[in-house]
Order: sequence, then C-alpha cells, then structure tokens
Amino acid sequence: MLNRPPDARPRPGAISIWLLLVAAMVLAMIAVGGITRLTESGLSIVRWEPVSGILPPLGEEQWQAEFDAYRNSPQYQQINRGMSLAEFKHIYFWEYVHRLLGRLIGLAFALPLLWFWWRRAIPKGQGRKLAGLLALGGLQGAIGWWMVASGLVDRPEVSHIRLAVHLLAAFAIFGLLIWVALDHRELARARPRPPARMPTLAIWALSTLFLQFLFGAYVAGLEAGYAFNTWPRMGDEWFPSETPMMSPFLANFVDNPIVVQFVHRWLAMIVAALALALAAKAWLGGQRAASAALAAAVFLQVQLGILTILSGVEIGIAVAHQAMAAVLLGAVLFAAHRLRARRREIEP
Repeated sequence: MLNRPPDARPRPGAISIWLLLVAAMVLAMIAVGGITRLTESGLSIVRWEPVSGILPPLGEEQWQAEFDAYRNSPQYQQINRGMSLAEFKHIYFWEYVHRLLGRLIGLAFALPLLWFWWRRAIPKGQGRKLAGLLALGGLQGAIGWWMVASGLVDRPEVSHIRLAVHLLAAFAIFGLLIWVALDHRELARARPRPPARMPTLAIWALSTLFLQFLFGAYVAGLEAGYAFNTWPRMGDEWFPSETPMMSPFLANFVDNPIVVQFVHRWLAMIVAALALALAAKAWLGGQRAASAALAAAVFLQVQLGILTILSGVEIGIAVAHQAMAAVLLGAVLFAAHRLRARRREIEP
C-alpha cells in the first residue's frame, strides 16, 4: 500500500499550468459543440452510456444496431427518413467526438487532481475550489444528456432553453478554470496578500457578456441566425416592422427568433463597449499585455459575429465565432485579474 509523502510542498505553478491545459480542452469542447449543433448531429446517439459509450461501434453489426436505434428517434422519423448508414456515420462522428472530449476532460481533471492531493501539493485553501470544479464538470455531463433527451421524445430538436443552460455551464467552467489558474500563478510568485475585490467595471463586463452568451445560445437553438443575413439592418429596417410578436411580451426575448437575433446583435455592442472600457482601464493601470489582448479579442469577436450573419451562418465562421466567445471571456478575466493583482501590490 502506497503511503502519502510526509512533506507538504505546494506546487501552485504546476497546478496553474494543468488548469490552463484543461481550459484549452474545454475551449476545444465548446468549438466541437458548435459543429455538433450546426451539423444537427446532437441527436444521433440516443443513449447515454457514460462508461460503455467510450468505444464507438467497431463493426457493421454494431453500426447497424446504432442506426436502428436512431431510426426510432423523432429526428429520423420526421426529418432524416431515408438517411443512409454512411450519412448516419457522419453525424454520429461529431456527437461521438463531443462526448469523448467530455470524458477526456473529466479524466484530465480528476486524475491530476488526485495526484496533487496525494502529493500534498495543493496550496492551503485551494482544495475546495478544485473539488468544486470537478463537481461542476460532472454536473455538466448530466446537463448535456438532459438537453439531448429533450429532442428524443416528440420534437426532433433539443430545447433551446436547455441548450442555453448547457452552453452557459461550459463557459462558466472555462472561466473558472482560467480564474483559478491565474490565482495559482499568483501564489507561485509568492504574493500572499489578502484578496482584493474584482473591479466593478469587470463585474459589469462579465455580467453583460454572460447575458450575451445566453442570447447566443437562443440564437443557435432557435436557428435565429438564418432569419436575416444583412448588416447592420435586418433587411431594409433596423427592426422588421412586420415581425409577429408573442404574448406575453417577455416571451419574445426567449422564443421569438427575430427578436432574439435583434437583441444578440445590439447587446454585442454594449459588451464591446464595456470590454473596451476595461481594456482602457488595464492600459492606464500599466497592464499593457492584458489590455492589448482584450482589445484584440473584442475586435475579432465583433467581426466574426458580423461575418456569421453575412455568410448565412457558414459553419466554419459560426464555429470560430462561438470559440472566440470563450477566448473573449478569457481575455476579460485576464485583464480583471491583473487589475486585481495590481491593486494588491499598491495597497499597504
């Protein structure tokens, strides 16, 4: 039986690198999730098998069994009736990769966490944060199946509200990984100062950004990106006057594709303004690298959003837009963390 090392030697630098690598995997997961959504592959695997589902079908008999199960689903019955086995393999591939990445991320987090715990390498007070991230990752897997299950009953599409929960959870996990990694990097620099508050401007930027993520998920779930493919106007008007409106009025902000696209377009400008204001604050605070990274991320994300609309939601551009959203989140968090660290340095 192995005994735990008697000496406790925290390794915050190594933990920081590990968390950033896991965050990179989550970024890849977000991109693959976008491909899965745009190729309508998410309902191709109709069972949730966390362990046995690690292996894909290995022979024609297993492939046929998977295809037969899919042919009983609403998506096949109502949309893809007559699909060939070869076509099924294509959509199965993306959903399988999406689920496989989720499993790999779980292992890439849980196994090193166990090793760091066994080596007594986790800094004091950080163990609960890491355990919480592990629990959130497990919850995300359950949310993913909860989302898929909504499209396997009557309607051949997942609930856009459940899709939004799933996507927001992915962004939250990514953001928390980045933030905790930056905390550990600071610990590695031997700066044991009491924590300072996150800048108020950063709180506003993050809050608005997550609201934008919510509407982005609604756009994806309702396929609202196809409603209008002109910029900056929607057709010939800033807001289409003939838009059929729902009752109650607030339902339009959740279920009306045209309203959802309109909000997503212009909320982006508010997010950009707040993020650029944070970049300016970082620049004036001497955090030039963080400021430049954030300004570049804002510019690229706005351009990708406009190109997604003008291209008619071309899959490569749309996936880049979704992945860039995570990069923008990381840039906002990096700038906020550097400003917080600077405040620590200048406080007595």
